[in-house]
Amino acid sequence: MRVLVWFRNDLRLHDHAPLHTALQHQFEPIPVYCFDLRQFGQTSFGFEKTGAFRAQFLRESVMGLRESLRSYQSNLMIRIGQPELIVPELAQALGCEAVYFHKEVTSEEVSVEAALQQRLDALGIRHQSFWGATLHESDELPFAVAQIPEIFTQFRKRVEAEVKVAQPLPTPTQFPPLPPDIDCGDCPTLAKLGVEAAAAPDPRAVQTFRGGEAEGLKRLQSYIWEKDRLRVYKQTRNGMLDPDDSSKLSPWLALGCLSARYVHDQVAQYEAERVKNDSTYWLIFELLWRDYFRWIGVKHGDRIFHTSGLRGLTLPWKEDWARFDLWRNGQTGYPLVDASMQELLTTGFMSNRGRQNVASFLTKNLGIHWHMGAEWFESRLIDYDVCSNWGNWNYTAGVGNDARGFRFFNILKQSKDYDPKGEYVRHWLPELASIPGEQIHTPWKLAPLEQKLYGVQLGVSYPNVVVDLWASAKANEQLYDQACAQFDARNQPFRGVTKPHRR
Repeated sequence: MRVLVWFRNDLRLHDHAPLHTALQHQFEPIPVYCFDLRQFGQTSFGFEKTGAFRAQFLRESVMGLRESLRSYQSNLMIRIGQPELIVPELAQALGCEAVYFHKEVTSEEVSVEAALQQRLDALGIRHQSFWGATLHESDELPFAVAQIPEIFTQFRKRVEAEVKVAQPLPTPTQFPPLPPDIDCGDCPTLAKLGVEAAAAPDPRAVQTFRGGEAEGLKRLQSYIWEKDRLRVYKQTRNGMLDPDDSSKLSPWLALGCLSARYVHDQVAQYEAERVKNDSTYWLIFELLWRDYFRWIGVKHGDRIFHTSGLRGLTLPWKEDWARFDLWRNGQTGYPLVDASMQELLTTGFMSNRGRQNVASFLTKNLGIHWHMGAEWFESRLIDYDVCSNWGNWNYTAGVGNDARGFRFFNILKQSKDYDPKGEYVRHWLPELASIPGEQIHTPWKLAPLEQKLYGVQLGVSYPNVVVDLWASAKANEQLYDQACAQFDARNQPFRGVTKPHRR
């Protein structure tokens, strides 16, 4: 019996339920991946939906999967087009009796699944979907999805106390060869996908990310076992310059080149063989955060894309393109923000600490529509994950399910806490490199003689600040408090925008 295995954000062989199930039943799996051109269009604000860095990483990951399958005398069929049309056509043409695939969560992906299943039903071809993006299946959780707590800590504590993580499924050891007459197709170039290739790798990049399961496993092996950095993860995870300050597994997790359960299994093995401490726990803690955003996406659906967010809180967001362009190009006059945005612009990556700071600055200081930031991250981030991205932006904008009043990041304190010597800023903003010590974080305070001494000319070689840090935060806090007061008076949650402003 032939089974078409449709790969999506699960570009791996290990811990892959559709593939494992097909092989366990001694079926003949025919793997296929579709490049859906809708994912290479534009966002609602006109950004590339999938920018060059993410597109290149995706292409490498698909090719990596093909190479892995070829090593087992199998192969990966690659097509360009809408999966809900292509997959049923292939299944019928190849005489497949079933189609297996992993489920996704959010509207674009779910609508593709529904249309695909409808066409398969019409053709009399069976289909089976599997869950494979989180540490647990939905029926393993200690509550129904509809009752998932709105507070992460409540979710985490019950899951940690009541549920164990299952072992990852093994990597297959053999595959039946594909029939020789199957046309596997070529992997499209970026140009064919409508994506302009990224510039040559920036020499300042802290790490070069290459897509694919083999590369993800190599990074995991290096970080945990060879460099032994897991034992200090909690202490170093907020670092922004050393490539091994954090695990940097997120790009491979985002495309499913690594499964969360496999990462968890490696941490558990490390704890058994080397050390179990706060750092080993904290990596699992971060995996649970990732899971939580996905489960919230399942529970609330398109509400994570509403302008008013999961809270239903209507705020007077601005669409100030002049200031947005300063933000996305790293020209705000605040070095930590600008260095972080320059890193994103030229590499497709930014540390978690950087993401929190720049998102807070956009929403709480500039008061700019949080969707613009979320869509820019979608376009640029090599590790874009729809649920984590939009869940985090909900939270930062103050419209998420776990929002706690007007909370903003004090950029100056963050700079001194996480870049005390200014090394990160100097690395990404060479125009400020001559400014000594902590002064690099406040260039607007330099007197004319100091500017001349350090070779910095404010407003020329480095921009003046776009807003006053405290005055802008205070003004936006007042707007936030007014909106909250109106919301409390109505006491009608989720009354905000009814049509989701989709990613």
